[in-house]
Amino acid sequence: MPVTEQELSATALPSSGRQPTTGELQLDERSSLRRVGGLSTELTDVTEVEYRQLRLEQVVLVGVWTEGTSAEAEANMAELAALAETAGSAVLDAVIQRRDKPDPATYIGSGKANELRDLVVATGADTVICDGELTPAQLNALEKVVKVKVIDRTALILDIFAQHATSREGKAQVSLAQMEYMIPRLRGWGESMSRQAGGRAGGAGGGVGTRGPGETKIETDRRRIRERMAKLRREIREMKTARTVKRQQRQSGAVPTVAIAGYTNAGKSSLINALTGSGVLVQNALFATLDPTSRRTELPPAADGSGGGREIVLTDTVGFVRHLPTQLVEAFRSTLEEVAEADLIVHVVDGSDPIPTRQISAVRTVVEGVFAEAGIAAADAPPELLVINKIDAADPTVLAQLRGLFDGAVFVSAHTGEGIDELLDRIREAVGRADVELTVQIPFSRGDVVSRIHAQGDVLNTEHNADGTLMRVRVPADLAAQLTPLRVTD
Repeated sequence: MPVTEQELSATALPSSGRQPTTGELQLDERSSLRRVGGLSTELTDVTEVEYRQLRLEQVVLVGVWTEGTSAEAEANMAELAALAETAGSAVLDAVIQRRDKPDPATYIGSGKANELRDLVVATGADTVICDGELTPAQLNALEKVVKVKVIDRTALILDIFAQHATSREGKAQVSLAQMEYMIPRLRGWGESMSRQAGGRAGGAGGGVGTRGPGETKIETDRRRIRERMAKLRREIREMKTARTVKRQQRQSGAVPTVAIAGYTNAGKSSLINALTGSGVLVQNALFATLDPTSRRTELPPAADGSGGGREIVLTDTVGFVRHLPTQLVEAFRSTLEEVAEADLIVHVVDGSDPIPTRQISAVRTVVEGVFAEAGIAAADAPPELLVINKIDAADPTVLAQLRGLFDGAVFVSAHTGEGIDELLDRIREAVGRADVELTVQIPFSRGDVVSRIHAQGDVLNTEHNADGTLMRVRVPADLAAQLTPLRVTD
């Protein structure tokens, strides 16, 4: 039955009639374009770069189980399936092979590669995705056996990042990561990659200017990619400077910064929306958020009435994942610096995940690497507040185990709001540790000072006299130093 114009327009806005949030608009835009299968035409002359950027369709997953339990191996494949579906693929089947280590030639061994070929034929798959980073030789050898395109985990994650990046900086970072991954994997693909111009080959019909050593098409691809990479690095450095300036402006205003970090799809964006009431994009998909989003909000007062009105900046960062590609970590270095420069790291964990402790370990490994690159010692790193999210959907037994393992963790549900008040109390406590309590006499002409105190600190008591306003305040140490000329001896 055809959809009427009224029905079509009704799906674009929330049923309540309110204006859609920024996140809802982004989600609607992301879902508005769907690939129609069966309409593609075969390319007669395609470069390796174009070949690797073709969209995935019907896929078979392959994993090598080298360590851990069978449950962990199956969880790895479930995560790979979620990644594939996020990239726009339909998963037809999945197989795991138990080995001491991946086969250096074909990743799974020649015999299993032939079995995989039979499975590909039986299912009609056009792509094989391997749960690991394959060498160029492994990719080439496995493709020759299975006769379809082979993608490894790194290429899959890069493809997802390319689909979800929206800002200019995010797109540049993803493009750079893809090219760094591509360079060592360029290889001949049919005769089109090895044709040369120049030399004897161009002598008869080439004409003036075409004779010479020439270069192969693969060499042309490499040269063009390196030129593009150099340009992207320059652009990212310029954008990093702008990001650094904005960060310094926030720090000069003494507004505490709280970085929301965690595993992909752990509910970081939902948590920011629950804390601030903003409309950050929320989607039940891996790597839904790539561009860091900062939201300024005021902390509500604690039970004793203190801490109310204190401004903080919450920054939503890109999600981490097990074996996050090194190219992405390097490309997103300037983005990840938001974590290193924060006053507090709120580490969000998906409590409904079958093995949440693996998420915690993977995130901490990446964060430690960011600190090491920034030259930050472990003792000087921002404090971490562990937050177990999605407790409304988690197994009570798993939650009990997590409570025993992580005594200082906060258990919340961004969906229902349970535990949010406790989380706000813990954030308020963490960002107020360096505060100084003092009494100041502020002239009536310095209303700007009063406004700054309200924005950055707590007002404990206020009295008006002939000289102005006498205030007992609790403020950050740097602001307290600036208020020294107005300080009154207690």
